[in-house]
Amino acid sequence: MDKQAEAKYKLWCENEYFDEKTKKELISIKSDKKEIEERFYKDLEFGTGGLRGIIGAGTNRMNIYTVRKATQGLANFIIKENTQNRGVAIAYDSRNMSVEFADETALCLAANGIKAYIFSSLRPTPELSFALRKLGCTAGVVITASHNPAEYNGYKVYWEDGAQITYPKDEQIINEVNAITDYANVKTIGKDEAISKWLYCVLGEETDNAYIEELKKLVIHSEIIKEEANNLKIVYTPLHGTGNIPVRRILKELGFEKVYIVEEQEKPDGNFPTVNYPNPEDKNAFKLAIELAQKIDADIILATDPDADRLGVYAKDNKTGEYISFTGNMSGMLILEYILSQKKEMSILPKNSAVVTTIVSGKMAKEITKEYNVKLIETLTGFKYIGEQIKLFEQNKNYEFLFGYEESYGCLVGTHARDKDAVVAVMALCEVAAYCKHKGITLCEQMQDLFNKYGYYKEDLCTVTLKGQDGAKQIAKTIENIRNNVPKEIGGIKVKEFRDYSKDIVFDYITDTTHKTGLPKSNVLYFEMEGNVWCCVRPSGTEPKIKFYIGVKGKNEADANEKLQNLTNAVKHLGE
Repeated sequence: MDKQAEAKYKLWCENEYFDEKTKKELISIKSDKKEIEERFYKDLEFGTGGLRGIIGAGTNRMNIYTVRKATQGLANFIIKENTQNRGVAIAYDSRNMSVEFADETALCLAANGIKAYIFSSLRPTPELSFALRKLGCTAGVVITASHNPAEYNGYKVYWEDGAQITYPKDEQIINEVNAITDYANVKTIGKDEAISKWLYCVLGEETDNAYIEELKKLVIHSEIIKEEANNLKIVYTPLHGTGNIPVRRILKELGFEKVYIVEEQEKPDGNFPTVNYPNPEDKNAFKLAIELAQKIDADIILATDPDADRLGVYAKDNKTGEYISFTGNMSGMLILEYILSQKKEMSILPKNSAVVTTIVSGKMAKEITKEYNVKLIETLTGFKYIGEQIKLFEQNKNYEFLFGYEESYGCLVGTHARDKDAVVAVMALCEVAAYCKHKGITLCEQMQDLFNKYGYYKEDLCTVTLKGQDGAKQIAKTIENIRNNVPKEIGGIKVKEFRDYSKDIVFDYITDTTHKTGLPKSNVLYFEMEGNVWCCVRPSGTEPKIKFYIGVKGKNEADANEKLQNLTNAVKHLGE
């Protein structure tokens, strides 16, 4: 066993600072050297967005001590910025230990003299983004592990603009967290004391109402919704998460009455008992929802992840009677085309309109934005970079943000929040469905129309999971192998351009020239190939995975599927 890990394990077992429950858990694994090493070989990394890890005792786990340490680092940074008087907003989802971690966060902040505004019960991540801006807070924290399996939880940090922290704030906060080497130096106080000092304030209905009212302002055709609402059958599942109340509320207040909830998945439950993986990207998560949809003959099926920032969609194909899955790119394009076409038709499309996406997201948006003469901006992977663009638009007064989307089932309409918002995505998608119903077509037919108009764009994500210390080393080795042995072709398709974002360099193989990427440095490799084919490789920032994003454009659906399969087979061998 690693000597340093062994020493840390012994300290946690013996030091009176750690509670008896923690010590009991650790003593129970005393004969499992591999497990001890996994828990203590490093500190749980406070990355560019915060923490995410398996719940449990140890320095490499999510527990009250690692959460306190992260919060103390955040508090130290806030005090250095001299913004402690503005307070911090805190939200949490339905995961195990989320309530406890949220309270530990609030009480650590309070012990540092920073007012904590904490929601009275679980809330969606996008509402935290909205609330901290409404309250004028200096920062925000969400306790969530998004769509990860049940054994995980996490800690995401937001700054005053409502977006997750980006450079240089992220590195500065990371440095403050890493500077804390002794857990005993982390401050905390009791809840009664924090409340008596007005440093622990509870948020509730007033914030909810304000959030919902902002969403309603984004509706384009309320008259069509009223006309078609009772003709549209919607199945919805919150997958045991935070979406149940806000999603049902917004749909009801807009007039959608035929909303059917998957009862088995309605109540919050951090064990996610009906799914292996509470992710709307996973088709298995829709099993119960599809059964209900078939029973009632629903038009569309919607699922939100535990913190309600991602939306998964199925729609009925009337030709076959089957329910068809929509990728995040597909649902994003349905909403984008609707917003741009309707605003143009109504002469309310701003001349300086902008749409923001990420480098790994689908490329149909290039065609759609070109059609409506709208600026398209690409950022690095992560919605925080899309949120950052909204801030820059406001500062520079150069563009008006209309829509942001990423392939991983996240999008944002409007600027009420600065993170992906599944509640507003549900609202927008249902408006699109109502509009299609008004035209006498289904969402499936509308998607087919987009393929016919803009081209058969298809994308996929191939992942390799490598857990633990050895897995992390293998992920790093694979990416370095690709970086140091750049292929000239992938799956028989020539590479036109190779981008290494960590080195901020682009190699153009056609002109034999190089230039900068124009984006922040990141451990990302990107291949642009002939025929509108592309591939992007990066390690996951939140899971023990290496991700291969791929995309093609075909002459028709069969051609696109064949090209995608060929590319899928090829990328699996990159870095070998």
